[in-house]
Amino acid sequence: MSFDLWQGVVLAGAGFLSGALNAAAGGGSLISFPALLWVGYPPIVANVTNNVSAVPGYVGGGWGYRRYLSGQKGRIIPLSIASTVGSAIGVFLILKSSRAQFEGVVPFLVLLACALLAVQPYVGKLLVRFQKRRSTRPGLGVLAAQTLAAVYGGYFGAALGVAVLALLGIAIDDSLQRINALKAFLQIVIGGVAAVGFIILTPVAWGAVAIVAPASIVGGRFGAWAAQRLSDRVLRIAIVIYGVAIAGWLFVR
Repeated sequence: MSFDLWQGVVLAGAGFLSGALNAAAGGGSLISFPALLWVGYPPIVANVTNNVSAVPGYVGGGWGYRRYLSGQKGRIIPLSIASTVGSAIGVFLILKSSRAQFEGVVPFLVLLACALLAVQPYVGKLLVRFQKRRSTRPGLGVLAAQTLAAVYGGYFGAALGVAVLALLGIAIDDSLQRINALKAFLQIVIGGVAAVGFIILTPVAWGAVAIVAPASIVGGRFGAWAAQRLSDRVLRIAIVIYGVAIAGWLFVR
């Protein structure tokens, strides 16, 4: 399908903002996905195209956080395996979903991710009371939860970073910036696996990808720079407010 100049401008702007938000904390696809719907793509095609378009932005944002990955190899390897398996399952589920099923479940998943992020500081403090020394390697429970988050990422992807950031923040005792770096890396894994699956198995709107993807790369670099200059509290509050607002829009659209 073709689109006019202003629709192209909207897609480019949405790609930039999506990349910036994905790098900062996640949820950027909630900007680019509605933009793809606005220019006329069916929901599932828009979702598939949105996922493929987001991957370069994930890479750009992850590059900005690379120094914070130092010393996290013991977390990266098992969490990457879990993310690969979960994302592949998510791709299978979206290809088997009807339009009504897809549109009905998305707002609830976004709200769940926002709720997890909102309670993360309090849950983390509670866990410290019972486990004063945490392992540097994630346990089976964390890996299972990460697999489920990756299923969501392969299925839809919007607010994926919010869900992964909340999970890692609850399970791992570390600074938000280092957790953000790990989240950014896992987004690349989840998004990359899903993108490969979609490219092989279902149609992708490559015209839209050609606009959104480059813009998301630029936005990803900007988002990583900006997020490292915000306080943990401000970043978390902004993400939750944004996520709830978008979930409300998804309920009423």
